[in-house]
Amino acid sequence: MITIRAATHAHLDVLVPLVDGYRRFYHQPGDVDGARRFMSERLVKGDAHVLLALDDDDHAIGFAQLFPVPSTTSLASRWILNDLFVIPEARRQGAGSALLEAARERAHTHGVSQLMLRTQVDNETAKARYHALGWQRDAVFDTYLLTI
Repeated sequence: MITIRAATHAHLDVLVPLVDGYRRFYHQPGDVDGARRFMSERLVKGDAHVLLALDDDDHAIGFAQLFPVPSTTSLASRWILNDLFVIPEARRQGAGSALLEAARERAHTHGVSQLMLRTQVDNETAKARYHALGWQRDAVFDTYLLTI
């Protein structure tokens, strides 16, 4: 059974390898120290909601990170599910779905009416899971990035 917990600073040591694995999945170089600094800052500032997936043996196998952002069009807050990662050996066991459901529940508890996420265009496995859980692809807005 997968257990989802809100991560705290006490979870930093088990969270860092997950964050580093997530970055590597997206073809970034490993940077354990950078991941530790970044996640420590999130947990200290409290500017993100970090969820941790644990297996039956209480080993950390995945995480999700949500960032609140104001939405002028809805005159409310929406959350961006910015990061979702499950270690390869624990995939297809329900951890990703459990993290997505926990994110939905947490947003609902905080009065947030909308979650957003982005994924790579060719990430068909993730897109199928999002669709199965009720997420809808935005056909109205395109995403543009400007590297500074």
